[in-house]
Amino acid sequence: MRLALGIRYNGQGYQGWQSQRSGLTVQDKLEKALAAFAQQRIGTLCAGRTDAGVHGILQVIHFDTDIERTPNSWVRGTNRFLPDDIAVQWAVPVPDEFHCRANALARRYIYLLSQSPVRPSLEAGRVGWSMRTLDGDAMRAAAKQLVGEHDFSSFRASACQAKSPVKNLRRIEITRIGTGERCRWQFEFEADAFLHHMIRNIMGCLVRVGHGDERPEWIGEVLAARSRGVAAPTFSPDGLYFLGPLYDARWGLPAEATMQSDRPAYDGWA
Repeated sequence: MRLALGIRYNGQGYQGWQSQRSGLTVQDKLEKALAAFAQQRIGTLCAGRTDAGVHGILQVIHFDTDIERTPNSWVRGTNRFLPDDIAVQWAVPVPDEFHCRANALARRYIYLLSQSPVRPSLEAGRVGWSMRTLDGDAMRAAAKQLVGEHDFSSFRASACQAKSPVKNLRRIEITRIGTGERCRWQFEFEADAFLHHMIRNIMGCLVRVGHGDERPEWIGEVLAARSRGVAAPTFSPDGLYFLGPLYDARWGLPAEATMQSDRPAYDGWA
């Protein structure tokens, strides 16, 4: 039997998603909890690996098992063995041909940025920070040049293992919440897939434009250069959240994981 699980986690205390020898990753903690509940080793695959410090609103994983439990038992039983900052949200039996990574039609992220003359305190590790005022119109004009299918080599980490740097960035929405020198910015991204550090590298460029250090057209030049060396430094992981993958409804996953999903911008549900 193949099961798909929806996972939510705060990434502050972990070395990313993917299992490492240290055991200090989200995957390590999840597989340890699954093994404790099922009383057998369970290996998992995820829809999208996240870096150290990046949070997951809806990570989707799948695994095969011969253990027969109700979906609710998998949720409650696994959560019993998980740390407080990781929780299974749902469990759904899926066809054997379902693959959480290969069958994802799109992936979504959101970056939360605090604009304030003082660094975050209560929200430390959960939002990025700009001490300087940002120009939303300039950032939107810059972001528009990235939408579509492009070679994103300029925004690709050197350690990226993707077979191709060409991705289809379908949407970038930039929203300001609040007025004055203290406010919140939300940057929403949707693509067929993302390269390693792609969003954080784009964020570094958008913020540079927002500060007025570069004109909006500069991002188009960075994109065309296909060279990581011409872009801005990689931005902090603190405010980056994996909103989750999207699938065809035929797989029977919850609505939030289907292409019909209309999940709103981040409003405190993490």
